[in-house]
Amino acid sequence: MSAPAPPPAGTPPPAALPSPPAARPPSPAVFDPGLQPERTLLAWRRTCLSFAVASLLAMRFTVSHLGPVAVVGGILCAGLAVLAYVLAATGYRRTHDDLHTAGVLLRGGLPMLAATLGVLAIGALCAAFLVVGAVSAGTP
Repeated sequence: MSAPAPPPAGTPPPAALPSPPAARPPSPAVFDPGLQPERTLLAWRRTCLSFAVASLLAMRFTVSHLGPVAVVGGILCAGLAVLAYVLAATGYRRTHDDLHTAGVLLRGGLPMLAATLGVLAIGALCAAFLVVGAVSAGTP
């Protein structure tokens, strides 16, 4: 029995060859030393909390003039804020996994869509409050 032949000169040993990117499992290590995905998630967390608080405050101050419309609008806006946060947190997990496995960021804009809808709903609720206030102030 003879020993296996040595590899040709300049060829790294088989253990030193890198595995293909798709074969690597997700790593808990930080991909970006600047922690950009983590900072983005924290910013979304603050933004969604602000949207939820603003919608509930708008509901509180408009319920006497708008009645059930204010309650529905406030709950809808708070629900959109929660949805935006859930989408952002899910997107962060997906971003973390994508960066560690493929090295490429694949992400959509659903959190931005939910946040935009929340802002528009808060604006519509405030506009309705102003219109109802102006109409009721103009009538004797």
